[in-house]
Amino acid sequence: MEIFLTGATGLVGGEVLVNLSKRRDVKRIYCLIRGASVEAGRSRLQNIFSLHDDEFDETRIVPIIGDLFDEDLTRELTHNPLLNNITTVIHSAANTSFAKVKDDLVEKANIGGLTKILLWAKQVSSLDTFMYVGTATICGKDAKHRLITEDESPYLEANHLVKYTYTKMMGEVLVKQHISGDKVLIVRPSIIMGDSRRVEPRSPVILWALATMNKLRLVPANQFASLDMVPVDFVAGVMTQLLFVKRSYDTYHISAGNDACTSALQLAKVFDDHFDDLIPHRFIGKDMLNPLKLWAKGRLPIGHELYKYKDYLEYLEHSFEDITNLRVLFAGLDPYLEFAELGQRFDNTRIIQDLDISPSQPGHVYIHNCLHYIERINLLEGAIDP
Repeated sequence: MEIFLTGATGLVGGEVLVNLSKRRDVKRIYCLIRGASVEAGRSRLQNIFSLHDDEFDETRIVPIIGDLFDEDLTRELTHNPLLNNITTVIHSAANTSFAKVKDDLVEKANIGGLTKILLWAKQVSSLDTFMYVGTATICGKDAKHRLITEDESPYLEANHLVKYTYTKMMGEVLVKQHISGDKVLIVRPSIIMGDSRRVEPRSPVILWALATMNKLRLVPANQFASLDMVPVDFVAGVMTQLLFVKRSYDTYHISAGNDACTSALQLAKVFDDHFDDLIPHRFIGKDMLNPLKLWAKGRLPIGHELYKYKDYLEYLEHSFEDITNLRVLFAGLDPYLEFAELGQRFDNTRIIQDLDISPSQPGHVYIHNCLHYIERINLLEGAIDP
């Protein structure tokens, strides 16, 4: 098997790359990677393996210098003789930003970049499988507080909270337009947060939201809503296995499902036990987010019900040298809170049926292994580019 992988330096792509490198039935993995030279690209790949002290075999892990934003990418891939015998393409690269100011970049990367990969891949005569890494949240914001199956998406009339989920939905449509049905493999992770192993996660993406919740302690969210979150090592493990088994479907949720979902309240209990020097978490509902923003601006009217949480407001003033920074945090946190309010659970019976695996651990169980990392996350940096 010869594999072409995009997104190798990302949260999911990095784990998949390391997993595949350990299989002897994988001859080579060609990684699309930005860099000024092949040597620079190889150095970036080396760093992926160095993070967890995995063995890097440069004869099998090969950098292909390129960029999803490059208008000549399709032509460059088509004329690269190293890629003539590719059997598997894994498209994991994506811009995952929820920030509205990044909407154009998200669309250019997730739709424009994907299109360039597809226009090349459809010409590869040796191609057996095109794996597209989507997201279960393409179901949109109208599906609330219930179990969602794979067959419900893509639904082109779905309403989306952020441009990211819209582009991932359209990505699935594009894949099926360009790639023969028997070669298509779509995987839809739910909320990927942290790692179930006690290791350094490859990225603080989304885990930032938990770190922010932990710092704020006064949380404008529904404490009971279901959160379908899974660790990145579980996601990468399922993706890897799906490439080497007889599959019954072309689309799979990689999710916690009904039995392993968690909630903000269950996660908060873990944080309260670990960070026991802080004031306990208090959930006040999503409708309190705007009052919190006004309070951080010094514009909340006297007598507002938010003031009954005086101890928490004093804690926030003490914890943040400049409470105007809270405005930045609340702005970055807003889309995460919107997703949390949906209470979505994603059916995972397909992966349980087709793979010899145990379900993911619930988030409030495996998050213990992320606590050492959560307390080091730069909250403001994450809020600026959520």
